[in-house]
Amino acid sequence: MTRLLIIDDDRELCGLVRDYLTPLGYEVTAVHTGPAGVAEAGKFDVVLLDVMLPGLDGFEVLKQIRQKSAVPVLMLTARGEETDRVVGLEVGADDYLPKTFSTRELLARLRAVMRRTARPELPATEIVAGPVRLDTGARTAAFGDKALALTAIEFDLLAELVRAPGRVKSREQLLEAVAGRDYEVFDRSIDVHICALRKKLGNPAFIRTVRSVGYTFEL
Repeated sequence: MTRLLIIDDDRELCGLVRDYLTPLGYEVTAVHTGPAGVAEAGKFDVVLLDVMLPGLDGFEVLKQIRQKSAVPVLMLTARGEETDRVVGLEVGADDYLPKTFSTRELLARLRAVMRRTARPELPATEIVAGPVRLDTGARTAAFGDKALALTAIEFDLLAELVRAPGRVKSREQLLEAVAGRDYEVFDRSIDVHICALRKKLGNPAFIRTVRSVGYTFEL
């Protein structure tokens, strides 16, 4: 059973999701406030998090979850607004879904997120490129003496870049490598993840933008 936590104050929606996913192998638990979600998230395999929550919005909930857990988080945005999606990715969401989703799309996104974060790794390998060191077995990353707290997709994205320093990787190549599924042509998620990586590295010059093509890791 996949343990799924829904953090949403819409109790009817929570019930519908539970009824749909339970026969498909999900053990669904729902909480209806942000603080309750923060307290419980680390106990689950995946989290479905609404942006619009009373008192403590979904972005703040996600920030607090990320301080202590790397659990995959799929955010629900009210109308699929690009601003909500970008902010969610910036603070550590693994994917997003407009709240007018179909149950089939919800299931597909959940499965994609779970594949992305639980796919089997190659034998443990240390990748070193300048000051960046990655351990693919332990899935740890460091920049010099500083440990990097990366989400699953950020780790895979950085690994894909540092394995081939100096080579340009297109957005499509990077998305396929780290997400394992196709994105819409105008999806900005790859750019948001790159921006987050640059901030965490503390030196944006290492990841260079190749206009209209993609990105490359340069020493």
